[in-house]
Amino acid sequence: MERSLRVNIVAIYLMGFFHSFMVVIPVFVPLVQGYGLSMAQVLQTQALFALTVAVFEVPSGYIADVWGRRRAILAGSALNGVGFLWLLWADGFVDFLVYEIFLGLGISLISGADLALLYDSETQLEAESGGGAGASKSLSRLISIEAGASGVAGICASLLLLFADMATLVKFQAVCGFVPLLLGLSLVETPRPVLSQGHAGNARVILRTLVLDKPVVLWTALAIAAFGLLALYAFWIYQKYWELAGVPVSLFGYIWAVFALTVSVAARYAGAIETWLGWRRMLWLTAALPVIGLLGMALAGGWVGVMFGFAIQLSRGLSLTLFYEALNRRVDGDFRATMNSLVSLGVRSLFIVTGPLLGWALDRIGVASTLLVLVAVFAPLFVLVILGLGLRIRREVEALPQPAL
Repeated sequence: MERSLRVNIVAIYLMGFFHSFMVVIPVFVPLVQGYGLSMAQVLQTQALFALTVAVFEVPSGYIADVWGRRRAILAGSALNGVGFLWLLWADGFVDFLVYEIFLGLGISLISGADLALLYDSETQLEAESGGGAGASKSLSRLISIEAGASGVAGICASLLLLFADMATLVKFQAVCGFVPLLLGLSLVETPRPVLSQGHAGNARVILRTLVLDKPVVLWTALAIAAFGLLALYAFWIYQKYWELAGVPVSLFGYIWAVFALTVSVAARYAGAIETWLGWRRMLWLTAALPVIGLLGMALAGGWVGVMFGFAIQLSRGLSLTLFYEALNRRVDGDFRATMNSLVSLGVRSLFIVTGPLLGWALDRIGVASTLLVLVAVFAPLFVLVILGLGLRIRREVEALPQPAL
């Protein structure tokens, strides 16, 4: 069993890499604009993606917990591959909507299940043999690998455009899209007790954990939703911002690569930074960085503004590791995939409503004004979330048994 658990960990790392190795993403806005789509339509496709994920996120996470995480991951990987194949024939707005539906279904099945299987594999490996990197470190490694893969994809995108065209880039993505499915065949389920209390009983346990029993879990979920929503906004603003800053499309991939690697490095060393600063300073640093980044992008412009984007990426790497590790550490293994899916649902649900508004704002009032609006909204929101989470963490620490003098 030990060997199977180690294979699980390596396979999930590799799958995480190839799921994030999407060469179409660093140039997605210029790609779809080439088919006549406006920024409003681009954000509408992303809202549909978020809606698809939101509808299937929690059911798929629950399916992974009850019927098997391996099956959920394999099904999701297959749907992702089909989505990239569909992109080969896309030639208009409706085709890109269908593409996003396939990807939304695939990601909803994978999201939560991969984190849960990785966390459980590391936990069981540590219990059986005392080996492995440990669940927390393994989680930060996965986040770092996924961000690094996005960076490598950015470099590959720029190189492909240097020697070929957008059509070649899409074909390359279609081939790479099925690699995670092949890797997923090596996964095995970790032994877990069969849940016998029924679906209604399971739902009560999940809601009680989220709302009543562990207040830190609820506030951590709120923090993930707030920081994740801003990250999604920045994700789709960057390329339009670079375009207006006069950055050649051929350089988009390289900038995307450095941005992604920034997330990777921040995620990799988030634990060490927290140990050095302490959890309170770490929380405030994570909240301050994106606000600084947004302000710098709005006020500076040009290449200086592009550089301020690094602050948002640093916060992204720190927040992913900090909040997801805190969440998974406090949730029972039986429903870990469901809880991860619930958190992701919160982010996607918010984007469904606000994503098209972001696209409208970018088209109507411009990028700089939109960035200032985001500062006005997220600065007080981050303060509220950090104060609430910090209070719950302090109460949790005070409630722990104190060592005898």
